[in-house]
Amino acid sequence: MKFDLQHTAADCAARAGEITTDHGTIPTPIFMPVGTAASVKGVFHRDLKEEVKARIILANTYHLYLRPGTDILERAGGVHRFSGWDGPVLTDSGGFQVFSLATSRKLTPEGCRFSSHIDGSKHLFTPESVIDTERSIGADIMMAFDECPPGDAPYDYAARSLELTHRWLERCFERYGKTSPKYGYSQTLFPIVQGCTYPDLRTRSAEFVQQFGAEGYAIGGLAVGEPAPVMYEMIELVNGILPKDRPRYLMGVGTPVNILEAIERGVDMFDCVMPTRNGRNGMLFTSEGIVNIRNQKWRDDFSPIDPAGLCFADTHYTKAYLRHLAIAGEMMAAQIASMHNLAFYLWLVGEARRRILDGSFLAWKREMVVKLGRRL
Repeated sequence: MKFDLQHTAADCAARAGEITTDHGTIPTPIFMPVGTAASVKGVFHRDLKEEVKARIILANTYHLYLRPGTDILERAGGVHRFSGWDGPVLTDSGGFQVFSLATSRKLTPEGCRFSSHIDGSKHLFTPESVIDTERSIGADIMMAFDECPPGDAPYDYAARSLELTHRWLERCFERYGKTSPKYGYSQTLFPIVQGCTYPDLRTRSAEFVQQFGAEGYAIGGLAVGEPAPVMYEMIELVNGILPKDRPRYLMGVGTPVNILEAIERGVDMFDCVMPTRNGRNGMLFTSEGIVNIRNQKWRDDFSPIDPAGLCFADTHYTKAYLRHLAIAGEMMAAQIASMHNLAFYLWLVGEARRRILDGSFLAWKREMVVKLGRRL
């Protein structure tokens, strides 16, 4: 993987760059649609490329490990051939899923024992097994195995968790160095900065991860319950320490406002389930604000979903029609809303990139966060 930092704003830390992988180039800042099971829910690959303008998608190691399993993925020739998506793929390590399984998992220095959410079967994730699984999946960008503590974790717990994550990280890179890609293209491994909301722990982690000379770095453990201003403080702190010539990936974040605030502070990569999950429940993110399409007020509104005309859905369907589909329980409502929301997120980071390059980002961002946070 290669990262070319093309421009940094003069009045803030916002950056524009380009990531090059064997499956294609990725302009940054970038948003990655979440394809948990190697599928972005309700959206065809054709529409991801042509309408959403997605350049990279995220898949989940935990879910693909359980189903369909690494044997099927290897026999298929990796996740790209298995799914039919020929662009870059990033896999998270399963660390957040381990966090989510708090009632059915046990952490030890060895790794994490957990019960499958599908059938209750018992499994063990270790740093070594996770790297092996990500090799089998065949992602272009792999995440190191970590623990994601809750946002309100007490200091002692957060410190112990960070120590465990760092020990696991050493083992991840050792295994990574002893193994090779399986499908004829390169794979890279990002370490994850943890430390909850404690500045000294975040500083320690951001300094620790740099010893591995990784081609990119992730920031995890945010947007898990802490106040947004605290999240922004941690992002600013960590990005002030991480190398400037490597991409920074903020995991699992977030709202459009969160994304613009993080771009201002130097983040390059994002993912979140919000565009598709909220879309399936009738929430639309638009260039003018947030729409709950199920509300009565849209019953006879024949205007486009978004006046900016971001994708096919915005130019061919009205708010009234989409509301009708949602109220009627038609599957197409979720598809249209998901495609629109994803297109909006990709438009947002693309417009941010354009503004960074022409020098108008900060003023534009200040105007946009006011609009994006309001409910229409």
